[in-house]
Amino acid sequence: MAFGIASHQVFAAEITTSVDRNPVSIDESFKIFFTASDTPDGDPDFAPLEQDFSIINQGQSSSSSWVNGTYSKSIRWTVEVTANKPGNLVIPAIKFGNDASNPLPVVVTQGTATGDSANTNEEIFLEVKATPEQLYVQSQVLYTIRLYRRVDVAQAELSEPELADAVIEKLGEDSNYNTVVDGVSYLVTERKYAIFPQKSGTMTIKPLSLTAAIIVDRQPDFRDFFGSRMTKTKRVLSKEVTLNVKPAPSSFTGKDWLAAEKLELSQEWSGDIQQMKVGEPLTRTLTLRGEGTTVGQLPELNKVVTDANLKTYPDQPVLNEQKLPSGISASRQEKIALIPATSGKHVLPAIEIPWFNTKSQAVEIARIPETTINVIGAIDNQPETTKPPKLLATPAAPVTKAESNTQVPINNGVPQSSIWLWASLCLALGWMATVIYFLQRRPKNQIPDGKEINRLKRETSLKE
Repeated sequence: MAFGIASHQVFAAEITTSVDRNPVSIDESFKIFFTASDTPDGDPDFAPLEQDFSIINQGQSSSSSWVNGTYSKSIRWTVEVTANKPGNLVIPAIKFGNDASNPLPVVVTQGTATGDSANTNEEIFLEVKATPEQLYVQSQVLYTIRLYRRVDVAQAELSEPELADAVIEKLGEDSNYNTVVDGVSYLVTERKYAIFPQKSGTMTIKPLSLTAAIIVDRQPDFRDFFGSRMTKTKRVLSKEVTLNVKPAPSSFTGKDWLAAEKLELSQEWSGDIQQMKVGEPLTRTLTLRGEGTTVGQLPELNKVVTDANLKTYPDQPVLNEQKLPSGISASRQEKIALIPATSGKHVLPAIEIPWFNTKSQAVEIARIPETTINVIGAIDNQPETTKPPKLLATPAAPVTKAESNTQVPINNGVPQSSIWLWASLCLALGWMATVIYFLQRRPKNQIPDGKEINRLKRETSLKE
């Protein structure tokens, strides 16, 4: 039994819980997503949801992919619900056999506030909202568009928000849900944008324009067989939104202005910084994560100046940006290889990044404290040889690695130029000796004596 429990803990499927928006109104439906990275132990039991929520619809989908030789799988369950009461509710953990999802808090408000543009006498209308309308320069504004309709629409075209001197990013996909306004049921399509004003002052987001082809309610006739339907075109305008953008506060003294809802700075090492070795590289990874800011606003991290005995080799930064329903999330990661040249302790200065918290409206500092690394020695720990005495007349000749292991007597009385002279003389003498040797071994033409002459004459006479 113990083995079975341990095995389940190792191979349990990870199931995450998310919603399409938060907070929600009590008279609005919203979707809950349960996403698993692998097939869970069993089918989901959604009964615990019915304590605080009413289930309208549910479905399941799956997807798989190969990326760089790595296989990944995703299974998603979608449950559309409405809240039974307002307040701070919790989506409970849902069991999938022996696996379970994580609980998730959700805020349910009392009712829908449709704003000045709402008119329940209209069959279709637009609502726009900017949060916040009072902000600091380069801070994030969530611009939400809601299209309310109680008629069927064959086709619709909505203009994009426009604002000079601002960065505008669309956040995720549109969400659809049902709501009730003053006792009238509407189908709502919601779209979100993140806007970052780049200058201070009063800025106005122009009204959006919606052109919709509304299907006319009529009795079907023979033309429906060919897919022809009668429509009427209607144009709807939203209200304009005014932003009051303030400059960076005087209390901010950092070099680079950075406004965010959340900022975290962290570091990781590829090995033990207390057991480094001379000549061996160790990688330091610096990561800066921010919410409510773009990746272009995140500053450079590797500005630490080290001493000459600690070489640094930075890699190209890795930049990432996610467009979530709650806003922009960005990260910057920098990897630096450090190679110590000497043993001992090396101190890396603290890294500090001042930033402005748009939620608390206060200046904060993301900080990595001073880091001390310890280098214990070289890769090949060889004993040092005795240094030769210092020569006053001429500098000592460089000693090669082979010679460093042998004690060589030094004659201080012989100048270095005399050594080269004697070496040249020896080479010349050797060359001359070689020449004489080969000359002596060359065959010589000897003159024949009298006996040899008589022998040759007799041999000649016999041949004749």
